[in-house]
Order: sequence, then C-alpha cells, then structure tokens
Amino acid sequence: MRNKETVLVTGGSGFIACYCMIALLNNGYKVKATLRSLNKSGLVKQMLKEGGISSFEDLSFAEADLENEKSWEKAVEGCQYVIHTASPTPHTDAKTEDDFVIPAKNGVLFVLRAAQKAGVKRVVLTSAFGAVSYGTSKKTPYTEEDWTVIDDTVAPYQRSKTISERAAWDFIQNERNGMELAVVNPTTVMGPVLSSDYAHSIQIIKQMLNGEMKGCPKLITGFVDVRDVADLHLKALSMPEANGQRFIAVAGEALSMQEVADVLRKNLGEVAGKAPTKELPNWIIRVLAVFNPKLKMIVPHLGLVKRASSEKAKSMLGWKPRKAEEAILAAAESLIKFNQI
Repeated sequence: MRNKETVLVTGGSGFIACYCMIALLNNGYKVKATLRSLNKSGLVKQMLKEGGISSFEDLSFAEADLENEKSWEKAVEGCQYVIHTASPTPHTDAKTEDDFVIPAKNGVLFVLRAAQKAGVKRVVLTSAFGAVSYGTSKKTPYTEEDWTVIDDTVAPYQRSKTISERAAWDFIQNERNGMELAVVNPTTVMGPVLSSDYAHSIQIIKQMLNGEMKGCPKLITGFVDVRDVADLHLKALSMPEANGQRFIAVAGEALSMQEVADVLRKNLGEVAGKAPTKELPNWIIRVLAVFNPKLKMIVPHLGLVKRASSEKAKSMLGWKPRKAEEAILAAAESLIKFNQI
C-alpha cells in the first residue's frame, strides 16, 4: 500500500474547493484544507458529507489568510501538491479594485513561495475564464492561447484573475526550482450546491427562480458543472502532460441568459414560473444598476458573446464534461432542496 500523498486545498469552504476535496478523498489522497477561520471546519465537513464523503480520517484543516504570508508556510508543510482555489470573489463589499487585485496577486505569490519552500511537486491554480476573454472580442471560441487584455472595460474581478494568473506563470518561469504549475480556467460554474452557503455564480439561477430577475440581460457565456471542474483539477494535478498548461473548463455551447431561463421553465414547471420570458435592452439594465449593486456587476458584460472551447482538456487529459443544461438544472434542484427559492 503506497503512502497517501497530501494535497493542500486553499479556500477550503468554497464551492469549487469542496468538490475538489471530494474528488481527492474519493481518489485516495489526503487533504489539508485552509480556512481563514477554523470555525468554518464544521460547515465544510457538513458540505463534504452532503457530497457523499462519510469518513474524515484523511482530512485536516489549517488556518491561513491571503493577506498573511507567514500563515502559508505552516499550512503547506507535509504537502506534495497544492490546489489553490482561494481568491476574492465578486461580492458587493469590495469597494475598490485593490480589494480584488492585491489579495488575489499576493495570495498566489504567498502560496507559490511557501509551496516551493516545502518541496511541493505541482501547484494547480484555479484561475477563471475571466483571465482569457475580456478586453477583446472574437467571433470564434476563445482558447487557452487567449488572454484578457486589461483595459477600462474589464471589471475588477476579471482583472484580479488575469493579474494573479500572470503572476503565477512569471513566478514559475523565473523561480520554480523544479516545481510544476497547471491552471484551470472555468467558465460560469453551475452544479449542485452543498449547503445554503454557495457560490456567487449560482445567484443567477436563484434570481431567475425567485422572480428577482424580471428580464434577462443580453449576455452569452459558457457554463460548466462544478463536479467536472473538480475532475479537471484532479487530472491537472495527476497527469504528467498537464504540467505547464492552462485548461478552459466549459460544457459545450455557450448559452444566453434567456436560454438558461428557458431550460429552467421547460424542466421545472411551476417552480420556474417566475423565470424571465424576455430579454431586457441594455439601457434598462444600466438604469436599474444605479440602484442595484448585483446588476452593477453585470453592466461591464452587457452585449458580450463569450464562446469558449474545451477541446484541449478533452484531447490532452480525456476530460468529459456533463452538458450545460444538466449543470444548470442540478444547481436549481439543489437550491430548492436547501429552501433557497
């Protein structure tokens, strides 16, 4: 029996992080999860249990913060791999760009330095499609060769993801000492939530189902199931050919917000009775955004068409994602289960 290898998963209470931990534990790894406060460890165990984990003997926790470099050296001790999912997410408390960019970039560098010092073999960074496709427009799908061009149209979250991912590649190029890096760039993440504390991306479904979204903004983007995102992280961690590569995580064709609402209405009947039936002109969204912070985050993306290709992950790593419709419905059904609608 080989000794189990240990993977540090940062941002351990996050949506993608929890599913990465489930995939790792189910595949014979030990997991050490970082949390800003160990008070959240009970919630994380509850979410993992919801995701099918019954034994926690291979799970431990460490306290670490993106703004405290010292905390990472202790956290990464004894780990052979790191999956770095922790990053400031699009929430309305972030007042300035620095609230996103500085902790995102510094956090990546703190984790990479600590990992290198501890002799970690490979780091898998959770970046985002936001680091691939903004500040530019393309008729053809975006690929891993594309990078966001930072200009005035790029919102702080996408900017932070771009800057922090570039910082990671620069670090590896200049100081790696044999440590490897692979990056996963998910599109809009859907799939079953594990508790009433869930990812910002699921808010779209909640707002459609509870009638908060009266009409759909004109947006076309890719979607992916969180379980498939976790599977791609596992492949990026364990497969030799993933070293030095980025992988876009997207399930097939991009969908408009109206198509998402249609999927809900078609499959959920009465429960989706409040889902929007029409698109709203961009100017209406802009006016409403003055009074609604959630809508304000959508404004920079209005009218954009963001198609993506996951051909690289499929051909190089044998990744097989579920259909976008399945991911969207799984998110909706889990929200109903947790009485969020």
